[in-house]
Amino acid sequence: MGGADAIVFTGGIGENSPEIRARICGGLEWAGLRLDDDKNKQMVSSERRISSNESRLNAFVIPTDEELLIARDTVRCISEQPSLKELIFSP
Repeated sequence: MGGADAIVFTGGIGENSPEIRARICGGLEWAGLRLDDDKNKQMVSSERRISSNESRLNAFVIPTDEELLIARDTVRCISEQPSLKELIFSP
C-alpha cells in the first residue's frame, strides 16, 4: 500500500479513552505519528485531529453511532436471509 495517511479512532473506547489512544499512538512514532497530548485529552463530541502539526501521519477521533450501525446490519442480515420455513420446504 505504500503507507498510511491516517489512524482513526472511533467507537466507545476510541472516542472516549485518551489513555488508550496515547498508548497506541506512542507505539507508532516510528511511522511518523506524533500525538498532541492536549488535543487528545480534550473531550469534544465532534470529529477532531489529535496528532501534532509536525506529525507526518495524522490521527483522528471520529464519533460513531454504534447502535445505529448494529441495527442497520441486523436489518440487512435478516432481509437477505431466507426464513426457516423457506429453508425446510424449498424444492
